Amino acid sequence: MTPSTYTVAGHWIGGETVTGSADTLPVVNPATGEVVAETPAGTAADVDRAVAAARAAFPAWSVTTPQHRADVLRRLGAGLAARTEEIAQAITAEMGSPIGMSRTAQVAFPAAVVESIAGLADDFAWTEEVGNSLIVREPIGVVGAITPWNFPLQQIVSKLAPALLAGNTMVFKPSENAPLTARILAEVAAEAGVPAGVFNVVYGTGATVGEAISAHPDIDMISFTGSTRAGQRISAVAAATVKRVALELGGKGANIILDDADLPAAVERGLMMAFSNGGQVCGAWPRMLVPASRQDEVVALAVEAAKQYTVGDPGDEATRIGPMASEAHRQKVVGYVERGITDGARLVFGGPQRPEGLTVGAYVQPTIFADVDPSSAIAQEEIFGPVLTIIPYADEEEAVAIANGTLYGLTSGVFGEPEHALAIARRLRVGQVDVNAGHWNPLAPFGGYKHSGNGREFGRFGLDEFLETKSIQR
Repeated sequence: MTPSTYTVAGHWIGGETVTGSADTLPVVNPATGEVVAETPAGTAADVDRAVAAARAAFPAWSVTTPQHRADVLRRLGAGLAARTEEIAQAITAEMGSPIGMSRTAQVAFPAAVVESIAGLADDFAWTEEVGNSLIVREPIGVVGAITPWNFPLQQIVSKLAPALLAGNTMVFKPSENAPLTARILAEVAAEAGVPAGVFNVVYGTGATVGEAISAHPDIDMISFTGSTRAGQRISAVAAATVKRVALELGGKGANIILDDADLPAAVERGLMMAFSNGGQVCGAWPRMLVPASRQDEVVALAVEAAKQYTVGDPGDEATRIGPMASEAHRQKVVGYVERGITDGARLVFGGPQRPEGLTVGAYVQPTIFADVDPSSAIAQEEIFGPVLTIIPYADEEEAVAIANGTLYGLTSGVFGEPEHALAIARRLRVGQVDVNAGHWNPLAPFGGYKHSGNGREFGRFGLDEFLETKSIQR
């Protein structure tokens, strides 16, 4: 059972709890509207203290061996796995992820990422010879990490693990909407052998703490995951100190179903990639592109499959879609559904009304539109909710043009005869494409083109982001 309240006594700075100002920020359970915790409302002074701790810890941590740092990461991953239930319950309480998903994608996924990053230590090219030059890869320094609320643990672990393996120290600002796992992570890190000051947590808003981190002259890099608008602001603020900025931003993924695809499998997988975590996934596929002649078949399959997506209490094992992460976000999603209807898309499942029987909480109905104009708002803008838009296309040239025809370029899927689907995948201007539901690979790079950001996470590609490269001529 999810505890009703959580305690966050203060920031985590220099290996200890540090009490901030008297001001606090509420953490609201979106399923009930109840406040389940309060965190300090951090200030620029709190950021200064955390940065000083990280800067002081950097010299000693940066000269430890990669193998030592990998061993620390393995203990960290094991520590997270050991606290799976506690972390899962906290995530369900703070942002409404169904408990089954909280245990798997929200906790097991980050633990696997830590292990995969630790495994890079031995074979990574920390140094190499190029002619008469010795190429040396060194830690960049103090990293500022800022993360969103949709995957509270995964988003920070995807930054922390490579940053630590590279020899950096970190100041971390979790989302004020989903901050509860940050303290657990700090405790696990300390128990795993991360020295005091190497990992610091400052709670607060983006407008105050995020701005202070982005502008800080003693922070050498910002790694941010979140909205494109916030990423643009961080880039502008960080530019004054010419620090490195890595951005993993929004998405509007397309699932292209080719005429030779296994239609039921393609629709089932596509729906899952649109509705998982209530659609609150930057790598989701909210656009399903289908041959115009087969749209009716696809709609029938999608509507039937959507009936299996039970909406309700996220603490219930049977729930597949919990509440949106906040009431404000619920209203945003509902607004897009209403906009789709107004703009003439054909509503075939769901709608803007609350799900039956759920009068309290940030719940929305999973919704499907057909005959969607690819230039319409619901096909172009990131809704970040369980809303699938089915878009018919006349031929493959049009399908590729539609898929590439947004500001975003994060993920997509293609279903069809394998070589045919691969040829289409190569034409998509996105950072990651799944062909026929290809399996997730924690060593493959993840990141976007265009307004979906820059830089990559996972594997050696993610490790490279946190390293400087020096050449020594001899």
